[in-house]
Amino acid sequence: MERFIQFNDETIDSFLFMEMADLAKTLAKNGEMELKYGPYSYIDYKEQTVYVSHFWDHRHRADEVNGLKSDIYLRTVGNLSETDKEEVKDYIKKVKKTSIPRFSKQLFMMGEDLRLEEICKAKRPGTKHAFATRRLLYRQYFKAQLNVNLTKSVFTDSLFNALFLMLNAQSPLDKPPSINEELDLAMPFLQSWITRFYETASTAEVVKICMEIIDVIDEIVKNDMLNEYFHLPEDAYEQTVFTEETFEDLKRKDPLANQDVLEEESTGDEEVLDEEFRTWHRETEDKGESFLQFDLDQGSQSDLMGEGVREGEDGDQAMAMVQGSAQETDKEHYDNVKAAEKEHEELKGGGESKYGKDNRYAIPYFLSPSIPSSGDWQLYNTYKAEIAPFQKKLQKMIEKTLEHKRIQPRSDLHFGRLNNKLLRFITDDNPRLFYKKQNPSSEIDAVFSLLVDCSGSMFDKMDQTKLGISLFHESLKSVRVPHEVVGFWEDTNQATMTSQPNYLKPVVDFSASLKPSSGPEILQLEPEEDNRDGYAIRLMTERILRRNEKQKFLLVFSDGEPAAMDYDQNGIVDTHEAVLDARKQGIEVINVFLSNGPIDEGQRNTIQNIYGNYSILVSEVEELPDVLFPLLRKLLYKSI
Repeated sequence: MERFIQFNDETIDSFLFMEMADLAKTLAKNGEMELKYGPYSYIDYKEQTVYVSHFWDHRHRADEVNGLKSDIYLRTVGNLSETDKEEVKDYIKKVKKTSIPRFSKQLFMMGEDLRLEEICKAKRPGTKHAFATRRLLYRQYFKAQLNVNLTKSVFTDSLFNALFLMLNAQSPLDKPPSINEELDLAMPFLQSWITRFYETASTAEVVKICMEIIDVIDEIVKNDMLNEYFHLPEDAYEQTVFTEETFEDLKRKDPLANQDVLEEESTGDEEVLDEEFRTWHRETEDKGESFLQFDLDQGSQSDLMGEGVREGEDGDQAMAMVQGSAQETDKEHYDNVKAAEKEHEELKGGGESKYGKDNRYAIPYFLSPSIPSSGDWQLYNTYKAEIAPFQKKLQKMIEKTLEHKRIQPRSDLHFGRLNNKLLRFITDDNPRLFYKKQNPSSEIDAVFSLLVDCSGSMFDKMDQTKLGISLFHESLKSVRVPHEVVGFWEDTNQATMTSQPNYLKPVVDFSASLKPSSGPEILQLEPEEDNRDGYAIRLMTERILRRNEKQKFLLVFSDGEPAAMDYDQNGIVDTHEAVLDARKQGIEVINVFLSNGPIDEGQRNTIQNIYGNYSILVSEVEELPDVLFPLLRKLLYKSI
């Protein structure tokens, strides 16, 4: 079963996406290399991104995998180390002057990919199968395209289709198709040059062959290509060039409000100060240690230039607007301001390496629950009465399956089990030769964190979910197992591309979870807005790892559909990675999906893709104990 996520209205298997992303990073030897789906396959050097094509969608699984792999091989093993970027940029400039730039760029991609394919197969023989599939599928596609373009009399596109088929012919006896009279006359010349792509050893040689073909085609065809089969991006080959710059070159050079220049009328009596007056403005990253600051937003161009920095004096004026005075500053207050700014900068974005690149702009806000009202108490008592029969069943199951804390063994006793230190029987007057083994305590050595999805998609499941959370809370409280209940959601209205507020509401925390009065706060969980599941799971992982209990469980009550700002494409992938990271650190992550009716097959597939086999999918609360028992037993057997 596979869960699919959307990329440009195309469905892509999320697990396959993760597999291909890992392959791209490995072959590129760059952990920052990203993988994205697009209409065409190419590499973007500036963004460090490999694009794989939607051309491979909707095919047999093996063909799709081999096609995607062939794209990655060409871009990482090929383009990344074998393509001369300067040659490509020069070629793009040249073909822009022709009447067939679209044809010219696609011709280059066809020839360069052929050269890189041979390099990939030589470096990594295991890639041959993927490239064989690639050629087969592309041959079928271009044969169909040739027939379509000939029917429509789109001759330039037909020519490109024919050149591809000649270059990838299965037999040297295959004859080129007839397009029109002029192109048919040039076909022997084109056929002789197109096959020379097999002899190329560099990007420069590919460019040379392309230019020879273009010179002939440019005089024959009347129109450029209509279709785009291969993409040569113009800006993807540009790279930031760092030149030696002075301090003056790095200064702000925003356009001035006007370009007035002070007229230079020298009388010989005026005093000219060749000095530089430095000011602070809002674009300065570090405000420095001075409190005499003002914004410099506009000004006039002047020919009065200076060098050096004059030391300020007590009586100086700032542009005749702000009068300074000498007095002692409250240094401690200023340090607090700097500390607050630093804390905000550290908080903003969460940190790419800590919470994942898809959550680098997510900001956590922890909310406190309000005091339960009398109505909350009344409704919660109704919940308790409804779950009472199932609570006893779940309580006994937890006691039987989870490990108890161990009382430390006692030694040097007068009675008990005989230890192996018998020498004291001779040396000591009153030897203590016995011990008592480690015994189990009545306390269970476990801790639970219940994370609740409070997104809008839970609106029809929230009542059933709160009933299930109440069942867990009362059962864990009865066996004295510390736990917390935390709701999470993202504020859609306040979210931007660089700031995404995420709210977490611990309605029951570890310290209050075992109090008899705890529980009605659970009713304060309501459907809110978006959900960034991977981010919330990572935050809860941090919290539960601070606990000393041996067995740690994270129960995620969610419908398995992450959706947030700039999170649609990678939400399932990021959440799956967060679950894997938590499990690697010894936390058992279980998804609990309480539906208010039959469970949709798509939801079932989504949850299994994220959480694997460790998920509980039930439509009624009374089913929970029966499903949870074998799952916990399976987890305990796994840890033995």
